[in-house]
Amino acid sequence: IFVKACKHKPDFFSTGEATLYLFNSGAEQLFEVKAFHEEHRSWFIGQTVQQDGRLLFITPVDPLFLILYYIIKADKELQGKFQPLDQVVLDSEYPSCPLLLKCADVKQYIQHVTEEKEIGSQKFHKYSQEKTLKWLKKKVNQTVKALKSNNVSVGASTFVNSKQITDTQEDYVRYAHGLISEYIPEDLSKEFLKYLGLPELRSSAPEPPLKKRKLSDVPVEPEEDYTKFNSDNLKTKKANTKMSAAQKALAKVDKSGMKSISAFFSSKPKASK
Repeated sequence: IFVKACKHKPDFFSTGEATLYLFNSGAEQLFEVKAFHEEHRSWFIGQTVQQDGRLLFITPVDPLFLILYYIIKADKELQGKFQPLDQVVLDSEYPSCPLLLKCADVKQYIQHVTEEKEIGSQKFHKYSQEKTLKWLKKKVNQTVKALKSNNVSVGASTFVNSKQITDTQEDYVRYAHGLISEYIPEDLSKEFLKYLGLPELRSSAPEPPLKKRKLSDVPVEPEEDYTKFNSDNLKTKKANTKMSAAQKALAKVDKSGMKSISAFFSSKPKASK
């Protein structure tokens, strides 16, 4: 069903690589493509093996995130001048990007990130950071609601010292901010953090170190005489152990003329020729 594709500039995600997106057949909806990849994986298709074992996830994404990049860029280059959208969303490296303007409701929702001016029958736009921050906050609120409804734990300290800690509202907002920040420039992400009023992260207080025993200069000496466990003492101790009744009876038997048991297993002497 997906017949159109475009690659977006790396500035969005700060990954250093272009990102792949797909349009549906009418270019009315934009989809993000993410790959789940692990080593040594393949697909079995019928009687053949597909060496590329990646699992691709295709999910819808708001095209305003991509359009926002070009609007911010034009605002910096043109010093805040109003421009028609079709002259803003242009990229020589990625000729498919004008398809973003064909997505459903884009021209209606573009007012969430721009100021609009209409001259005659033509509309002109320029970037509005104030509107953009309000729009992003709505995205955060929607994300927080979805996380809570699905019982997703988001706190960095969900499990500390084997004790479960309930996620706070700040944990959810901060986590949602992190997700949204993957789709906006870094500078805007920092401004958005301030706009949300999130305090700076503080590292948790470290646990007190274990008390160490004070070392003295006095040489350490053994408290017990371990020489009593040497081999000579063990032999003597073994000899002095009490004998059982059977052993005592055997000791009284007259053994004269008896061969030892080892004599039965010794080699026979060779007969002389």
